[in-house]
Amino acid sequence: MDQIECVVIGAGVVGLAVARALAARGREVIVLEAAEAIGTSTSSRNSEVIHAGLYYPRGSLKATLCVRGREMLYEYCASRNVTHARCGKLLVATAANQIPQLEAIRARGKENGVFDLTRISGSEALALEPALECVAAVYSPQTGIVDSHQLMLALQGDAERDGAVIALKSPVESIDALGSGFTVRTGGDAPIDIRAACVVNSAGLYATKLAKRIRGLDARHVPPFYLARGNYFSVSGRVPFSRLIYPMPNDAGLGVHLTLDLGGQARFGPDVEWIDALDYDVDPRRADSFYAQIRTYWPALPDGALQPAYAGIRPKLSGPGEPAADFMIQGAASHGVRGLVNLFGIESPGLTASLAIAQRVCEMASFD
Repeated sequence: MDQIECVVIGAGVVGLAVARALAARGREVIVLEAAEAIGTSTSSRNSEVIHAGLYYPRGSLKATLCVRGREMLYEYCASRNVTHARCGKLLVATAANQIPQLEAIRARGKENGVFDLTRISGSEALALEPALECVAAVYSPQTGIVDSHQLMLALQGDAERDGAVIALKSPVESIDALGSGFTVRTGGDAPIDIRAACVVNSAGLYATKLAKRIRGLDARHVPPFYLARGNYFSVSGRVPFSRLIYPMPNDAGLGVHLTLDLGGQARFGPDVEWIDALDYDVDPRRADSFYAQIRTYWPALPDGALQPAYAGIRPKLSGPGEPAADFMIQGAASHGVRGLVNLFGIESPGLTASLAIAQRVCEMASFD
Protein backbone atom coordinates (compact mmCIF):
# COMPACT_ATOMS: atom_id res chain seq x y z
CA MET A 1 0.00 0.00 0.00
CA ASP A 2 1.35 3.42 -0.99
CA GLN A 3 1.74 5.93 1.83
CA ILE A 4 1.73 9.72 1.64
CA GLU A 5 1.06 12.64 3.95
CA CYS A 6 -1.86 14.25 2.14
CA VAL A 7 -4.38 13.28 -0.52
CA VAL A 8 -6.22 16.12 -2.27
CA ILE A 9 -9.27 14.94 -4.19
CA GLY A 10 -10.14 17.06 -7.20
CA ALA A 11 -7.89 18.95 -9.63
CA GLY A 12 -10.04 22.00 -10.14
CA VAL A 13 -8.70 25.45 -9.38
CA VAL A 14 -9.28 25.07 -5.61
CA GLY A 15 -7.82 21.56 -5.39
CA LEU A 16 -4.74 22.67 -7.32
CA ALA A 17 -4.37 25.75 -5.13
CA VAL A 18 -4.59 23.55 -2.02
CA ALA A 19 -2.01 21.13 -3.42
CA ARG A 20 0.31 24.02 -4.25
CA ALA A 21 -0.02 25.50 -0.76
CA LEU A 22 0.56 22.18 1.00
CA ALA A 23 3.54 21.26 -1.19
CA ALA A 24 5.08 24.71 -0.62
CA ARG A 25 4.98 23.92 3.11
CA GLY A 26 7.00 20.77 2.53
CA ARG A 27 4.12 18.28 2.65
CA GLU A 28 3.95 15.16 0.49
CA VAL A 29 0.88 15.56 -1.70
CA ILE A 30 -0.95 13.56 -4.33
CA VAL A 31 -3.95 15.02 -6.19
CA LEU A 32 -6.49 12.44 -7.35
CA GLU A 33 -8.61 13.56 -10.30
CA ALA A 34 -11.28 11.38 -11.90
CA ALA A 35 -11.23 13.15 -15.27
CA GLU A 36 -8.59 12.97 -17.99
CA ALA A 37 -7.47 16.57 -17.47
CA ILE A 38 -7.40 19.25 -14.78
CA GLY A 39 -10.28 21.66 -14.25
CA THR A 40 -12.86 20.15 -16.58
CA SER A 41 -15.99 20.98 -14.54
CA THR A 42 -16.89 24.10 -12.55
CA SER A 43 -13.41 25.62 -12.83
CA SER A 44 -13.55 25.85 -16.63
CA ARG A 45 -17.26 26.57 -17.06
CA ASN A 46 -17.75 30.01 -15.53
CA SER A 47 -17.39 33.69 -16.37
CA GLU A 48 -13.66 33.81 -15.42
CA VAL A 49 -14.38 36.93 -13.38
CA ILE A 50 -12.15 38.13 -10.55
CA HIS A 51 -14.79 39.41 -8.14
CA ALA A 52 -14.29 42.42 -5.90
CA GLY A 53 -16.49 41.10 -3.04
CA LEU A 54 -19.72 43.12 -3.22
CA TYR A 55 -22.60 40.75 -2.76
CA TYR A 56 -21.82 38.47 0.17
CA PRO A 57 -22.99 38.91 3.78
CA ARG A 58 -20.52 40.61 6.08
CA GLY A 59 -18.33 38.11 7.92
CA SER A 60 -19.25 35.21 5.64
CA LEU A 61 -16.55 32.98 4.22
CA LYS A 62 -17.53 34.12 0.73
CA ALA A 63 -16.96 37.76 1.71
CA THR A 64 -13.72 37.38 3.64
CA LEU A 65 -12.10 34.84 1.31
CA CYS A 66 -13.17 36.69 -1.84
CA VAL A 67 -11.67 40.01 -0.72
CA ARG A 68 -8.47 38.40 0.55
CA GLY A 69 -8.25 36.00 -2.39
CA ARG A 70 -8.75 38.75 -4.96
CA GLU A 71 -5.59 40.56 -3.93
CA MET A 72 -3.69 37.27 -3.64
CA LEU A 73 -4.88 36.29 -7.11
CA TYR A 74 -3.88 39.57 -8.78
CA GLU A 75 -0.44 39.35 -7.18
CA TYR A 76 -0.06 35.70 -8.18
CA CYS A 77 -1.14 36.28 -11.79
CA ALA A 78 1.32 39.15 -12.13
CA SER A 79 4.19 37.12 -10.67
CA ARG A 80 3.48 34.03 -12.80
CA ASN A 81 2.54 35.85 -16.04
CA VAL A 82 -1.00 34.48 -16.00
CA THR A 83 -3.05 36.51 -18.45
CA HIS A 84 -5.55 38.74 -16.65
CA ALA A 85 -7.00 42.24 -16.77
CA ARG A 86 -8.31 44.58 -14.07
CA CYS A 87 -10.99 45.85 -16.44
CA GLY A 88 -13.56 47.08 -13.92
CA LYS A 89 -17.30 46.55 -13.68
CA LEU A 90 -20.41 48.70 -13.77
CA LEU A 91 -23.25 47.50 -11.57
CA VAL A 92 -26.30 49.19 -13.07
CA ALA A 93 -29.80 50.20 -12.01
CA THR A 94 -32.01 50.32 -15.08
CA ALA A 95 -35.05 51.79 -13.28
CA ALA A 96 -35.48 54.26 -10.43
CA ASN A 97 -36.97 51.61 -8.13
CA GLN A 98 -33.67 49.68 -8.32
CA ILE A 99 -31.58 52.50 -6.87
CA PRO A 100 -32.11 51.47 -3.21
CA GLN A 101 -30.90 47.96 -4.13
CA LEU A 102 -27.88 49.48 -5.86
CA GLU A 103 -27.04 51.50 -2.76
CA ALA A 104 -27.49 48.47 -0.52
CA ILE A 105 -24.99 46.48 -2.59
CA ARG A 106 -22.53 49.36 -2.45
CA ALA A 107 -22.92 49.54 1.34
CA ARG A 108 -22.44 45.79 1.65
CA GLY A 109 -19.28 46.00 -0.43
CA LYS A 110 -17.88 48.64 1.92
CA GLU A 111 -18.74 46.43 4.91
CA ASN A 112 -16.68 43.70 3.26
CA GLY A 113 -13.68 45.97 2.80
CA VAL A 114 -14.25 47.07 -0.80
CA PHE A 115 -13.70 50.79 -0.28
CA ASP A 116 -13.16 52.05 -3.83
CA LEU A 117 -16.73 51.67 -5.10
CA THR A 118 -17.96 54.84 -6.82
CA ARG A 119 -21.61 55.79 -7.24
CA ILE A 120 -22.15 57.50 -10.60
CA SER A 121 -25.16 58.87 -12.44
CA GLY A 122 -26.71 57.44 -15.54
CA SER A 123 -25.08 60.13 -17.69
CA GLU A 124 -21.67 59.43 -16.14
CA ALA A 125 -22.12 55.73 -16.86
CA LEU A 126 -23.09 56.59 -20.43
CA ALA A 127 -19.88 58.61 -20.79
CA LEU A 128 -17.90 55.49 -19.82
CA GLU A 129 -19.97 53.08 -21.93
CA PRO A 130 -21.95 54.91 -24.65
CA ALA A 131 -24.01 51.82 -25.57
CA LEU A 132 -25.24 51.41 -22.00
CA GLU A 133 -28.67 52.46 -20.72
CA CYS A 134 -29.21 52.94 -16.98
CA VAL A 135 -30.36 55.53 -14.44
CA ALA A 136 -27.49 55.03 -11.98
CA ALA A 137 -24.48 52.77 -11.49
CA VAL A 138 -21.71 51.75 -9.14
CA TYR A 139 -18.24 51.44 -10.60
CA SER A 140 -16.01 48.67 -9.20
CA PRO A 141 -12.41 49.18 -10.42
CA GLN A 142 -11.11 46.02 -8.70
CA THR A 143 -13.25 43.61 -10.73
CA GLY A 144 -11.33 41.80 -13.45
CA ILE A 145 -11.02 38.75 -15.65
CA VAL A 146 -8.49 35.92 -15.79
CA ASP A 147 -7.56 33.07 -18.08
CA SER A 148 -8.70 30.26 -15.79
CA HIS A 149 -6.85 27.52 -17.68
CA GLN A 150 -3.56 29.41 -17.55
CA LEU A 151 -4.15 29.93 -13.84
CA MET A 152 -4.70 26.21 -13.24
CA LEU A 153 -1.62 25.29 -15.27
CA ALA A 154 0.45 27.71 -13.18
CA LEU A 155 -0.88 26.23 -9.93
CA GLN A 156 -0.21 22.72 -11.20
CA GLY A 157 3.33 23.70 -12.20
CA ASP A 158 4.05 25.20 -8.78
CA ALA A 159 2.67 22.18 -6.98
CA GLU A 160 4.66 19.72 -9.09
CA ARG A 161 7.82 21.82 -8.72
CA ASP A 162 7.51 21.35 -4.96
CA GLY A 163 6.98 17.61 -5.25
CA ALA A 164 3.21 17.17 -5.58
CA VAL A 165 1.93 14.47 -7.94
CA ILE A 166 -1.19 14.96 -10.09
CA ALA A 167 -2.86 11.60 -10.84
CA LEU A 168 -5.47 11.89 -13.60
CA LYS A 169 -8.11 9.25 -14.36
CA SER A 170 -7.97 8.26 -10.69
CA PRO A 171 -11.54 8.32 -9.32
CA VAL A 172 -11.82 7.80 -5.59
CA GLU A 173 -14.02 4.81 -4.81
CA SER A 174 -13.95 4.91 -1.01
CA ILE A 175 -12.24 6.43 2.01
CA ASP A 176 -11.84 4.61 5.31
CA ALA A 177 -11.37 6.99 8.24
CA LEU A 178 -11.69 4.35 10.95
CA GLY A 179 -8.67 4.27 13.24
CA SER A 180 -5.69 6.58 12.74
CA GLY A 181 -5.22 8.10 9.29
CA PHE A 182 -7.07 7.21 6.10
CA THR A 183 -7.14 4.49 3.50
CA VAL A 184 -8.11 5.94 0.12
CA ARG A 185 -9.06 3.48 -2.60
CA THR A 186 -9.08 4.57 -6.24
CA GLY A 187 -10.61 3.00 -9.33
CA GLY A 188 -9.75 3.67 -12.95
CA ASP A 189 -7.22 1.88 -15.10
CA ALA A 190 -4.72 1.37 -12.29
CA PRO A 191 -6.56 1.03 -8.94
CA ILE A 192 -4.45 1.60 -5.84
CA ASP A 193 -4.88 1.92 -2.09
CA ILE A 194 -3.19 4.91 -0.48
CA ARG A 195 -2.53 5.37 3.21
CA ALA A 196 -2.66 9.07 4.16
CA ALA A 197 -2.53 11.23 7.26
CA CYS A 198 -4.66 13.98 5.73
CA VAL A 199 -7.45 14.03 3.15
CA VAL A 200 -8.83 17.17 1.51
CA ASN A 201 -12.15 16.60 -0.26
CA SER A 202 -12.15 19.25 -3.00
CA ALA A 203 -14.23 17.22 -5.43
CA GLY A 204 -16.57 20.08 -6.36
CA LEU A 205 -19.75 18.69 -7.89
CA TYR A 206 -18.92 15.30 -6.39
CA ALA A 207 -17.81 16.44 -2.91
CA THR A 208 -21.09 15.57 -1.21
CA LYS A 209 -21.36 12.17 -2.92
CA LEU A 210 -17.78 11.41 -1.93
CA ALA A 211 -18.31 12.49 1.68
CA LYS A 212 -21.17 10.01 1.96
CA ARG A 213 -18.67 7.25 1.17
CA ILE A 214 -16.22 8.15 3.94
CA ARG A 215 -16.39 5.41 6.56
CA GLY A 216 -16.07 7.06 9.95
CA LEU A 217 -17.72 10.37 8.98
CA ASP A 218 -21.14 10.79 10.57
CA ALA A 219 -23.75 11.39 7.85
CA ARG A 220 -25.10 14.32 9.87
CA HIS A 221 -22.08 16.32 8.71
CA VAL A 222 -22.86 15.90 5.00
CA PRO A 223 -25.05 18.83 3.89
CA PRO A 224 -27.92 18.79 1.38
CA PHE A 225 -26.79 19.28 -2.20
CA TYR A 226 -28.42 20.88 -5.25
CA LEU A 227 -27.35 21.38 -8.86
CA ALA A 228 -27.84 24.72 -10.60
CA ARG A 229 -27.00 25.02 -14.28
CA GLY A 230 -26.06 28.41 -15.66
CA ASN A 231 -26.40 28.84 -19.42
CA TYR A 232 -24.20 31.25 -21.38
CA PHE A 233 -24.77 32.84 -24.77
CA SER A 234 -22.27 34.67 -26.96
CA VAL A 235 -22.52 37.17 -29.79
CA SER A 236 -20.56 37.16 -33.02
CA GLY A 237 -18.05 39.98 -33.31
CA ARG A 238 -17.18 42.52 -30.66
CA VAL A 239 -19.65 44.38 -28.48
CA PRO A 240 -19.38 48.13 -27.79
CA PHE A 241 -18.29 47.68 -24.15
CA SER A 242 -14.89 47.68 -22.46
CA ARG A 243 -16.07 46.86 -18.93
CA LEU A 244 -18.22 44.17 -17.39
CA ILE A 245 -21.89 45.11 -17.00
CA TYR A 246 -23.97 43.62 -14.20
CA PRO A 247 -27.70 44.30 -13.68
CA MET A 248 -29.34 44.14 -10.28
CA PRO A 249 -29.40 40.65 -8.76
CA ASN A 250 -32.68 38.74 -8.73
CA ASP A 251 -34.02 35.87 -6.65
CA ALA A 252 -32.21 33.29 -8.77
CA GLY A 253 -28.77 34.91 -8.87
CA LEU A 254 -26.81 37.91 -10.12
CA GLY A 255 -28.86 38.30 -13.27
CA VAL A 256 -27.79 37.91 -16.90
CA HIS A 257 -24.63 39.97 -17.01
CA LEU A 258 -22.18 40.88 -19.73
CA THR A 259 -18.62 39.68 -19.27
CA LEU A 260 -15.68 39.86 -21.62
CA ASP A 261 -12.96 37.35 -22.26
CA LEU A 262 -9.33 38.38 -22.62
CA GLY A 263 -9.75 38.54 -26.39
CA GLY A 264 -12.55 41.10 -26.03
CA GLN A 265 -15.36 38.72 -26.95
CA ALA A 266 -18.58 39.02 -24.96
CA ARG A 267 -20.62 36.37 -23.25
CA PHE A 268 -23.91 36.76 -21.44
CA GLY A 269 -25.06 34.74 -18.48
CA PRO A 270 -25.61 32.81 -16.47
CA ASP A 271 -29.26 32.27 -15.92
CA VAL A 272 -30.14 29.75 -13.21
CA GLU A 273 -31.80 26.44 -14.01
CA TRP A 274 -32.26 23.85 -11.26
CA ILE A 275 -31.48 20.35 -12.51
CA ASP A 276 -31.37 16.81 -11.12
CA ALA A 277 -28.39 15.41 -13.04
CA LEU A 278 -25.28 16.71 -14.78
CA ASP A 279 -26.18 17.95 -18.24
CA TYR A 280 -24.21 20.66 -20.06
CA ASP A 281 -26.47 21.11 -23.09
CA VAL A 282 -27.67 24.68 -23.72
CA ASP A 283 -31.23 24.94 -25.00
CA PRO A 284 -31.24 27.63 -27.75
CA ARG A 285 -34.81 28.54 -26.76
CA ARG A 286 -33.52 30.04 -23.51
CA ALA A 287 -32.19 32.92 -25.61
CA ASP A 288 -35.67 34.46 -25.59
CA SER A 289 -35.41 35.38 -21.92
CA PHE A 290 -31.80 36.52 -22.39
CA TYR A 291 -32.83 39.11 -25.00
CA ALA A 292 -35.36 40.66 -22.63
CA GLN A 293 -32.92 40.87 -19.72
CA ILE A 294 -29.94 42.14 -21.73
CA ARG A 295 -31.98 44.85 -23.46
CA THR A 296 -32.77 46.46 -20.11
CA TYR A 297 -29.16 47.73 -20.14
CA TRP A 298 -28.15 47.27 -23.81
CA PRO A 299 -31.27 48.15 -25.82
CA ALA A 300 -29.40 48.02 -29.14
CA LEU A 301 -28.75 44.26 -28.93
CA PRO A 302 -29.65 43.11 -32.45
CA ASP A 303 -32.26 40.44 -33.10
CA GLY A 304 -30.70 37.05 -33.77
CA ALA A 305 -27.35 38.04 -32.26
CA LEU A 306 -27.23 35.50 -29.44
CA GLN A 307 -25.77 32.05 -29.95
CA PRO A 308 -25.58 29.18 -27.42
CA ALA A 309 -22.09 29.09 -25.93
CA TYR A 310 -21.71 26.72 -22.97
CA ALA A 311 -23.19 25.82 -19.60
CA GLY A 312 -21.68 25.55 -16.16
CA ILE A 313 -23.06 23.68 -13.17
CA ARG A 314 -22.61 24.86 -9.60
CA PRO A 315 -22.68 22.76 -6.44
CA LYS A 316 -25.29 24.51 -4.29
CA LEU A 317 -25.96 24.01 -0.59
CA SER A 318 -29.30 25.87 -0.78
CA GLY A 319 -32.15 25.04 -3.08
CA PRO A 320 -34.79 26.99 -5.02
CA GLY A 321 -36.31 29.82 -3.00
CA GLU A 322 -33.78 29.50 -0.16
CA PRO A 323 -31.23 32.18 0.81
CA ALA A 324 -27.84 31.64 -0.81
CA ALA A 325 -25.64 29.45 1.37
CA ASP A 326 -22.07 30.25 2.34
CA PHE A 327 -19.02 28.15 1.54
CA MET A 328 -18.64 25.23 3.93
CA ILE A 329 -15.02 24.44 4.80
CA GLN A 330 -15.37 21.69 7.34
CA GLY A 331 -12.54 20.37 9.50
CA ALA A 332 -12.17 18.20 12.57
CA ALA A 333 -13.59 20.89 14.85
CA SER A 334 -16.91 20.40 13.02
CA HIS A 335 -17.06 16.69 12.23
CA GLY A 336 -14.52 15.17 14.65
CA VAL A 337 -12.43 13.30 12.04
CA ARG A 338 -8.84 14.41 12.50
CA GLY A 339 -7.02 15.13 9.25
CA LEU A 340 -10.15 15.45 7.09
CA VAL A 341 -11.13 18.74 5.43
CA ASN A 342 -14.34 18.76 3.38
CA LEU A 343 -15.05 21.60 0.94
CA PHE A 344 -18.77 21.87 0.19
CA GLY A 345 -20.62 24.39 -1.96
CA ILE A 346 -17.50 25.93 -3.48
CA GLU A 347 -19.06 27.90 -6.31
CA SER A 348 -18.74 31.60 -7.17
CA PRO A 349 -16.57 33.35 -5.97
CA GLY A 350 -14.49 30.18 -5.63
CA LEU A 351 -12.17 31.06 -8.52
CA THR A 352 -11.41 34.47 -7.01
CA ALA A 353 -11.06 33.04 -3.50
CA SER A 354 -9.04 29.94 -4.49
CA LEU A 355 -5.69 31.01 -3.02
CA ALA A 356 -7.31 32.23 0.20
CA ILE A 357 -9.31 28.99 0.48
CA ALA A 358 -6.07 27.04 0.08
CA GLN A 359 -4.46 29.07 2.86
CA ARG A 360 -7.40 28.34 5.15
CA VAL A 361 -7.31 24.61 4.36
CA CYS A 362 -3.61 24.50 5.25
CA GLU A 363 -4.38 26.08 8.59
CA MET A 364 -7.07 23.44 9.28
CA ALA A 365 -5.23 20.36 8.00
CA SER A 366 -3.45 18.05 10.42
CA PHE A 367 -0.95 15.27 9.74
CA ASP A 368 -0.57 13.36 12.99
